[in-house]
Amino acid sequence: MIRFGERKVLSLEYSSLIFIFLAYAAVGSKILVALLYILDHIFFNFSIAIRTYFQKIGDPRDIASSMAVGFTINHVAAVFLPAIGGMLWMIDYRIPFVAGACMSLISLIAVQQIGIRK
Repeated sequence: MIRFGERKVLSLEYSSLIFIFLAYAAVGSKILVALLYILDHIFFNFSIAIRTYFQKIGDPRDIASSMAVGFTINHVAAVFLPAIGGMLWMIDYRIPFVAGACMSLISLIAVQQIGIRK
């Protein structure tokens, strides 16, 4: 993160996730799906940039409680989103991947605000 900065690292992560999710929806080859799975896990590790950015901008007294709330929100999402994704999968398996690409695009747009001081 120090060399490239959180904005660039997260932009790379979300850009790659858009490609990966759309590719999941389009490919039919098991080998390509396996490669996408590996890439997906590699780029997922870039999400640590969110925490390093928060540690830079957050008040040290608020970091623990804010991280706890963030963990709770992520846990709630981890319970409900797979259920919704599973229901959408039954309609068409591509829908959850296209939805993931859309969420990654929203995240990519939001990340562009990192480092912009007003």
